[in-house]
Amino acid sequence: MNLQKIYPALLAADLAAAEGWYTKLFGRGPDHRPMATLLHWELFDQAGLMLSNSEEIACRGSVFLYVADVAAERRRLSGLGIMFGDDNQGDYSTLAQVRDPDGNLITLASPPAKPFPPA
Repeated sequence: MNLQKIYPALLAADLAAAEGWYTKLFGRGPDHRPMATLLHWELFDQAGLMLSNSEEIACRGSVFLYVADVAAERRRLSGLGIMFGDDNQGDYSTLAQVRDPDGNLITLASPPAKPFPPA
């Protein structure tokens, strides 16, 4: 797998309170706010952290894996018995999702087609 970025996603019961806590932890506020239910911190070139108050984005555990070619990764992983759902065309990326044996959500995402809005 040719990973480009990874974003663990954590569920927050109160997104504003979580934003304040993580702002203290990282010493700065989030870098992006792609939607009202999601915050992004870019922690270094290959990884960041997402916080969300939406269980559809962050439930038991969730990871976004940015890859150069979602279709190629889907084919490779299908050959290994890991079957992703249909592609979902998001506002920024093409997404494909699967749950691991413990119910954690794994999302393959194409690199964003346009910059995320600033926080």
